Amino acid sequence: MQPPSSLPARLSGPDVVNMSERVPGSYELRGQIAQTVTIALEAGQTMWASKGAILSHDAGVQWQLKIPGAAVSRMLSGEGLALTHITGQRPGASVTLSANQTGKVAVWDLAWGPVTCTSGSFLGAIGDVKIDVTVARRFGAALFGGAGFLLQKISGQGLVFIHGSGDFVERDLEPSEEVTVSTGNLAAFGSGVGYDIVGVGGCLKVLFGREGLFMTRMTGPGRVLMQSMKRQRLPPGRHG
Repeated sequence: MQPPSSLPARLSGPDVVNMSERVPGSYELRGQIAQTVTIALEAGQTMWASKGAILSHDAGVQWQLKIPGAAVSRMLSGEGLALTHITGQRPGASVTLSANQTGKVAVWDLAWGPVTCTSGSFLGAIGDVKIDVTVARRFGAALFGGAGFLLQKISGQGLVFIHGSGDFVERDLEPSEEVTVSTGNLAAFGSGVGYDIVGVGGCLKVLFGREGLFMTRMTGPGRVLMQSMKRQRLPPGRHG
């Protein structure tokens, strides 16, 4: 099945990419086991990063903690009240972001539409972006889907850097097409994708299948990013 024409065949792309006229600068993906992304900023250019995600930065970079969107909603989402707001002070100053655990980084261009990130998958975003907390569409999905009741939705114009634990498994769903994902293996999905739960069924599956009572059902149209490993829980103050 071919992916929709508005999306690339894969999200990771080449190692070094000039971002675009809409988003000046460039980024570079590095590593294989625990991938990082290095972003070269222009003077005065800003970006957001998950708290604790900065691995290193040049002398021409400053950062501070800021609250995007509604403070109360962010606290309830489990992602923390503030994010890291990064500013370049000279052309070419760079910052490297890491999720502090094994996995890959995918780059989502918001020209393809908004993206919703599950807990721990948002690494950073650059451009004229809006970071909101959105409510899971179904109450059952919020309680048992493994991604939480409140998810981070990034929209606007720019690029979003998404971390997946292990390797990414990408699916481009046609309208009404469904894929069922194991709890904890969902990383991110497009705004047109439906998000619900389905019972695994049968006592033997529940007791011995190691999938729990429910799995997550995604319904197209749109792109779904799954992660091959369930995300590790990191100590407070570290990304994940």
